[in-house]
Amino acid sequence: MAEVAFEGVSKIYADGTRAVNEMTLGIEDGEFMVLVGPSGCGKTTALRMVAGLEDISEGTLRIGERVVNHVAPRDRDIAMVFQSYALYPHLSVYDNIAFGLKMQKLPKDEIERRVQEAADVLGLESFLDRKPRALSGGQRQRVAMGRAIVREPQAFLMDEPLSNLDAKLRVQMRAEIARLQNDLGVTTVYVTHDQTEAMTMGDRVAVMRKGEIQQVDAPQELYDRPVNLFVAGFIGSPAMNMIEATLERANGGLAAVAGSQRIGLGEDTLAVRPGLRAFEGKTVVLGIRPEDLEDAALETDTPADRRLRGKIVLREALGAEIMAHFTMDARLAMTEDVKELARDVGDERVAEGEAAQDDATLVGRFGARSRVREGEETEVAVDTRALHFFDPETGLGIYDEQTQGKGAA
Repeated sequence: MAEVAFEGVSKIYADGTRAVNEMTLGIEDGEFMVLVGPSGCGKTTALRMVAGLEDISEGTLRIGERVVNHVAPRDRDIAMVFQSYALYPHLSVYDNIAFGLKMQKLPKDEIERRVQEAADVLGLESFLDRKPRALSGGQRQRVAMGRAIVREPQAFLMDEPLSNLDAKLRVQMRAEIARLQNDLGVTTVYVTHDQTEAMTMGDRVAVMRKGEIQQVDAPQELYDRPVNLFVAGFIGSPAMNMIEATLERANGGLAAVAGSQRIGLGEDTLAVRPGLRAFEGKTVVLGIRPEDLEDAALETDTPADRRLRGKIVLREALGAEIMAHFTMDARLAMTEDVKELARDVGDERVAEGEAAQDDATLVGRFGARSRVREGEETEVAVDTRALHFFDPETGLGIYDEQTQGKGAA
């Protein structure tokens, strides 16, 4: 096992494109680090530089105590798991797993021991004589994992290894990979576009955007205290609702005014975000996660100034919960961060700034007992303790004067 360290690492292509820009990141010995971000953010390029499959233009990359900028891939003592599995179709499962060990000319009994141990860990004992074509997608992925495990490398590198699996199998394999990495304790760098994978698997998560790290933190910290609008909008599913609001003085405190509606911000909100007081009279971006919105009929003790009024335009019943899409007379936030996030998910109306400006659609994660119906007016309770606020000019989260923007790498 070994640490992996990026020290001001950049990748610049011949046309001048900076795929990765001055990346500095320390991955601890035995840590499961996830690189996450939209397509084209540089996460796979960063991984390929660790693997030696991309040359490093600037900076220093270390694996353990060794600088590996010019070390050949085969000499880096790492194992990579690809999106496509990269199995040899004409070889059995046993021979696929053992292939790298045979190339190293290890003794036959040592190869046998390692393959059998990996097969036992991965539940592949009864499949060792099969060819890849006779396996399911999940079984093929286990074979690819087995091939990496038997090498007993200093680090695992995984590039979107679950993207070819169906939704149910992805959930199962997420848990298996996380358990396996925890049991083996091998330093792991895992690349994904799926923020749910990032949140559920990583010890820490590095959110990337346009070749640069935005924030590196534990998953819960990314969720609770996103450094900026981009991280806030990327982490969370469904994504955070973002609307324009003006902060005004009200009842000795502050209120967030969005359109004709006001949300009272009690002392509990100001205690964790004292920096809001400096934005009195100014416009901010108000972020509300869907899980912090509830059908007010189920939260009858919610004060009137902590409710929003809207019209249900779509009701998605998921059994344990209801996704309620409702419109309200507020302006969607239209910063460059918000447009980029919309572009990533294919929402071209928001990405191009063409969405209705004074009729914002929000999503609430309502309890299954909610009786809201499409086309009906409703009241929505807001958990004001969990609101997020951002400076529309800088995109940074508003916490306090000392911690605004805390968490950036």
